[in-house]
Amino acid sequence: MGQKAPLNYVFYFAATPEKVWDGFVSPESNRIIFSGAEFQADLKPGGLMAWVGPGPDGKPMTYVGGKVLRVEPPKLLQYTFAMGQNDKASRVTLELVAETEATKVTVTHDEWAEDDPTYTSCADGWPRILSRLKTLLETGKTFKPH
Repeated sequence: MGQKAPLNYVFYFAATPEKVWDGFVSPESNRIIFSGAEFQADLKPGGLMAWVGPGPDGKPMTYVGGKVLRVEPPKLLQYTFAMGQNDKASRVTLELVAETEATKVTVTHDEWAEDDPTYTSCADGWPRILSRLKTLLETGKTFKPH
C-alpha cells in the first residue's frame, strides 16, 4: 500500500514569527479560525493536542487529534494529525521563517495512508484555515468558515 502525495502550502503573513506562532497555538485565534473549536495542547514532544467543539448532537467531540513530534517556538511545530474518528494519522509540519517584509509560513501535510478518507477535506481545508489566520493576524478580523 502506498502513500498519497504530500499537501504543501506556502503563505506570507505580514506579521512577526512570534505573532504568527501565537496565531497557530492560541485558544482565541483557534476558536475564530476553527468554527468555535477549542484548541487543547501540551506543546512538548509527546504532548497531546486536539481541536474539540460541539458535535451534531451538541455534545463535545474531537474534530482533530494528534501528538506533538517536534516543537521549536516560534519556528517549527510538527505533530500527528487524525480527523474525527479516523484511526489513520498523517503528519503536519509548520515552519515559520522571518523574511524582510513578512513571515514565510510553510505547511507540509504528509505521511498519508493511501486509504485515508480525510485527504480531500484537508486539501480543501488547509488553504481556508491559512487564509483565515492570515486575514485575522493582518486585519484583526476574518471571514466566516463554511
